[in-house]
Amino acid sequence: MSATLSPARSRRRRPYGAWLRGTAIVLVTLVFALPLVWMFAAAFKTNVQVTDPTVGLWFTPTLDNFRAVVEAGQIVRSMGNSLLIGVVSTVLSAVIAVPAAWAVGRFSMHRTGSVILVARIVPAISLLVPWYYLFARMGLVGSYTVLVLSHMFVSVPLIMWIMISFFAGLPVELEEAARTDGLSAFGAFWRITLPLAAPGTATASLLAFVFSWNNFMFALVFSDDRTQTVPVTLFNFISYASTDWGGLMAAATLITVPVVLAAVLGQKYLVAGLTSGASKG
Repeated sequence: MSATLSPARSRRRRPYGAWLRGTAIVLVTLVFALPLVWMFAAAFKTNVQVTDPTVGLWFTPTLDNFRAVVEAGQIVRSMGNSLLIGVVSTVLSAVIAVPAAWAVGRFSMHRTGSVILVARIVPAISLLVPWYYLFARMGLVGSYTVLVLSHMFVSVPLIMWIMISFFAGLPVELEEAARTDGLSAFGAFWRITLPLAAPGTATASLLAFVFSWNNFMFALVFSDDRTQTVPVTLFNFISYASTDWGGLMAAATLITVPVVLAAVLGQKYLVAGLTSGASKG
């Protein structure tokens, strides 16, 4: 009798479990989406409307905030600086970190992996004072070079740490077969392993670029008016006496668009890279 009832009980439990999962997904989505929706809506409001709690999502939108931000010119220049620094630091970090991660993963360099972990957990703020002294003596403070180098300090260990586990999940037999056909170890990596590692490389590079785009601390200390990046420009909308909420939300909306587009366009590689180690073992 119990055997005949179990399928019916299973059918009754499935809608209940699906309802719980659906509710949890909606709640989590609302928690993460509501701040973005509020920011986007506030970008089209006046400062009075932004600070008025009675004004919700029903209001007459205005483009004055975007017009003022763009006409000021600083946000456009800062976005160009952030794009340049982010792309250059990410590309250089990937060129260094991906082959290094392959070497660590394939040749069991456990001590090197431990050093990479230490570099990942060391607070970057503890290095700002010696860095500033060193770069100031070299005359690099305020240049693009110092910003690229400081971002690479975080991006290189980040990419390496992601790619080590990714390479560990790829079958070593493919490289062994390539070496049997006459390729060197690096040749097997370049022709066989690296193309297979494209999803992981894209994932690590995207995360490194997002870090560079959002980084505020390094840019605040090492940049000047010419090399200022978008996080520092956003900070300038906040003054001691008042805050330009409309301009701040408009600028925040503008600088969010490139990161969202990068995530959407690289979604396939991002998902594949983040789930690459799930089937290992």
